[in-house]
Amino acid sequence: MESYSYAAPNSVSEAVALLSDNASIGRQTQILAGGTDVLVQMRGSGHTPRAILDIKALVETNRLEVSAEGIYIGSAVSSAVINENQQLQEALPGLLEAADLIGSTQIQGRATICGNLCNASPAGDSIPAMIAASAVCDIATATGTRELPVEEFVVGVGQNALQPGEFLLGLKLPMPTPGTKDAYLRFTPRTEMDIAVAGVGVSLTLKEGVCTAARVAIGAVAPTARLVPEAANALVGTDLNDQALADAGEACKAAASPISDKRGTAQYRKKVVAVLCRRAIALAHQRIQGA
Repeated sequence: MESYSYAAPNSVSEAVALLSDNASIGRQTQILAGGTDVLVQMRGSGHTPRAILDIKALVETNRLEVSAEGIYIGSAVSSAVINENQQLQEALPGLLEAADLIGSTQIQGRATICGNLCNASPAGDSIPAMIAASAVCDIATATGTRELPVEEFVVGVGQNALQPGEFLLGLKLPMPTPGTKDAYLRFTPRTEMDIAVAGVGVSLTLKEGVCTAARVAIGAVAPTARLVPEAANALVGTDLNDQALADAGEACKAAASPISDKRGTAQYRKKVVAVLCRRAIALAHQRIQGA
């Protein structure tokens, strides 16, 4: 293993200062929140010496708030913690479905959905679910904080929008209004402990049986997870009939630009993402109806 340094700052300002100092001398810094991927990556090929910056003990990164005013999930809050939160189970079942797919029960005791986001994998399960739920990144900077919608945070395979001296404090999400529910579905060759061949996150709002708002996001079928406005447009103003679902599925298929590999051809992935879209919409609809 190459040479690494380690620091555990006591404040956000100290963390930002350390990031900025390392950037100024060209030293790479890697954030440690859950650490489930960092420890594996440290042993991987092609990894140069770097500074490990541990943010697990910061008050801000451990913040978890669920209220009528909104939801905040700190970047060091583990999947296990949010999966067991009854208020989140009621408000965002789709996001928790996605979080529950990341690793085993043991891994979820450490893993964080913010880490899943920062890793920027095209197949990151939590990312389409976050996009569907209108999540916004709360980013610590040298001058305070800035916000960025999740759909703009991942900019390429393994690449995110964080600038030198910045790190992700947490996620801000609106509290769903009455008549709003979300869902996340993925397809994998195995029943568990596998990465997605395709995934779809959906959030729907219904009033008197008519869809008044929708967000649809796809994952694992493009270099980054994508919001698909055309799929949402196919749903708004309808009673979510079969034709509306079919149109939304076709919009997801058109928005996908997958690769072919040993886990599935590009053509297959396009077909699967359309099916998952229809099923996720139906699941979110059932939840609104209380089924």
